[in-house]
Amino acid sequence: MRISNEDLYVVRVNDDLRVSAPRIHFLAGGSLLRLHDGDAVPFDFQLTLFDGNRDVLFRRGVGRFVVSYDLWNENFKVTQMGGGHRSGLSASAAERWCLDNLLVSAAGVAPGDRLWLRLEIRAEDPPDPAASAGGDPGISLKSLVELFGRPPRNSPHWTLDSTAFRLEDLDR
Repeated sequence: MRISNEDLYVVRVNDDLRVSAPRIHFLAGGSLLRLHDGDAVPFDFQLTLFDGNRDVLFRRGVGRFVVSYDLWNENFKVTQMGGGHRSGLSASAAERWCLDNLLVSAAGVAPGDRLWLRLEIRAEDPPDPAASAGGDPGISLKSLVELFGRPPRNSPHWTLDSTAFRLEDLDR
């Protein structure tokens, strides 16, 4: 069984949880324009597992995916930072590949606990040409947690919450 609120579907894969969000299209708008202009666009993802009455943060899964667009072949390439990559994808396949590669562990969850998942996606702001060329400090788990700890600026962002569920409600 998949738990759904019609926007966010939760699937169990052994001790991990994965989501799909067929109505979310983050390869659109300003991000798509940047991609068609030849820019690579980083997207930061966070999948947060809550326990209780959504008052206890149990665990987070984070990931950064850099999307580029092949102007000649008119398809997308996605690279997961610290992971794999896929190319020759349609927009919807690229979005789905990102979500398929974002997991949060549910190991240690007590049987019968009420759980919720929150998916957050943020497109990185375009680089500021007036900024100094002092170098990029890079991405780390700490910087992703700090990023999601503050409100989004001008960059596109999406947040979806699941309905309440229990692990035993999900197929393995």
